[in-house]
Amino acid sequence: MSTSNTTPRPSAARTRLLDAATRLFYEEGIHAVGIDRIIAEAGVTRATLYKQFAGKENLVLAYLRGEDEVLRGLFAAAAGVSDDPEVLLNATVDGIAADVRDRHTRGCPFINAAAEYPDADGAVRALISEHREWFRSTLESLAEAAGLDDPTDAAASLVLLRDAALVGGYLDGDERVTPAFERGARALIAAHRPR
Repeated sequence: MSTSNTTPRPSAARTRLLDAATRLFYEEGIHAVGIDRIIAEAGVTRATLYKQFAGKENLVLAYLRGEDEVLRGLFAAAAGVSDDPEVLLNATVDGIAADVRDRHTRGCPFINAAAEYPDADGAVRALISEHREWFRSTLESLAEAAGLDDPTDAAASLVLLRDAALVGGYLDGDERVTPAFERGARALIAAHRPR
């Protein structure tokens, strides 16, 4: 008996819209980029955008969900390579450093979006909070599995260091920030090892 994937593939127009929005929102800011610019970049009609996303806020949410899925995918891929918590903690530090250096060179997309959406009760901020809670709890689980003292504190500190590295990498350049992040993260992990 064969099984088929019943999840429909996104339409080409939806993919083009999301690709254009992801690039423009990240590079220029969400509020700075209008719908007409996204439509032009994606080569679709206004009706297509509204059919696919029903408006800009849903497009913003799809952009942030895409960023979330990429990060979750990286954690899943690392877990597929090793189930050793020590290896995974080191891979996390290396992955964050690579992200600052290679992918998120203009800061954290979630922090950037939060700055543009100050309403803590809005849908955008709710998605950001959900992402951050997942990230924090994932790091806490890794820290606990690695036998670190106070995994909650270790995870909170690693999240803070990641936030600082992403913002600092944009402002000061990754060549200055990435080595400092790696030293800080590894020292923090070592400080939480049982004595």
